[in-house]
Amino acid sequence: MSPIESNLQHIRSQMNDAIAARPLASRTPVALIAVSKTRLAKDVRDAFAAGQREFGENYLQEAATKIDALGDLSARGIVWHFIGPLQSNKLKMIAANFDWVHGIDRLKSAAALSRHRAGHEALNVCIQVNVSAETSKSGVAPEAALALAMQVSQLPNIKLRGLMTIIEHTVDETTQRAQFRNMRTLFESIQRDGMDVDTLSMGMSEDFVVAIAEGATMVRIGSAIFGTRG
Repeated sequence: MSPIESNLQHIRSQMNDAIAARPLASRTPVALIAVSKTRLAKDVRDAFAAGQREFGENYLQEAATKIDALGDLSARGIVWHFIGPLQSNKLKMIAANFDWVHGIDRLKSAAALSRHRAGHEALNVCIQVNVSAETSKSGVAPEAALALAMQVSQLPNIKLRGLMTIIEHTVDETTQRAQFRNMRTLFESIQRDGMDVDTLSMGMSEDFVVAIAEGATMVRIGSAIFGTRG
């Protein structure tokens, strides 16, 4: 068994335990995105062979090369998520190469993705929320999320799936739980306001167990799968 396969098995076990600890009514599956930025195409192929299907990339040029090298996996179910900042001059290429985009925080970016996606299967998107209110982070303020969600949901060629966040970098579980819980509350509020959303993308290698406990439907894990980056 390769180290990547072993790591994936361990993470899936932790995820299953976290889901099982939820109240019975909320024990729904949680999607795993293997964040493969800076990793070799071979590493992605090894993870795919171990049953992983969803992969996240942050750097467009690197990702495009990797996606091309792994083109044979397209017919076998590989799914690509773009998670990095959305620069206007890269949106056409992002729309052409990815199945999901995390990080919508402006209507202008969403509209450009919609325009570039014309003629293809709808692009899945999540709105990024800056739940920790850090100036160094992208994302809309929580109180602005509903208005943006309503606007994005009206665009053609894209499908609003839900919300994503990157919480404050801290080992304090109380802080982690509070920010994840605030995101879940916001997500449920948007659902009650009529938004047809099903995805709450939150939690990474250091905090995904807590994120699942607080309601994540999707987690994004890199180093715990592929090892520490150089």
